[in-house]
Amino acid sequence: QSFKLLGFLDVKNVPCARESILYGSLGSLVMGLGHFIATSRVRRSCDVAVGGFICTMLGYWFYCRYNLAQQRIRQRMLKEGMKNRILFEGSYLDPEKEQTGRERSDS
Repeated sequence: QSFKLLGFLDVKNVPCARESILYGSLGSLVMGLGHFIATSRVRRSCDVAVGGFICTMLGYWFYCRYNLAQQRIRQRMLKEGMKNRILFEGSYLDPEKEQTGRERSDS
């Protein structure tokens, strides 16, 4: 079943949304509890926890989306390379065919 955050962010179908929220909640817990242990100020610790949630969530969101974009670029390049490999295999444009021809003439 799908879970919508704030009514519009579909956590199940949006890449990196679930992990960002989980890491953000963990970051808020650590930062808020750490601030409370250090200062014993409840209201200020809650503010730090909210700020920690936002910073951790956005930081991991951008990190995850950047890696996802990098992965998609690599997949596209690999797909294009495989298509070219199939297209040029056995023809005079095949780079491996030139190498094997040179190797045979050298020996």
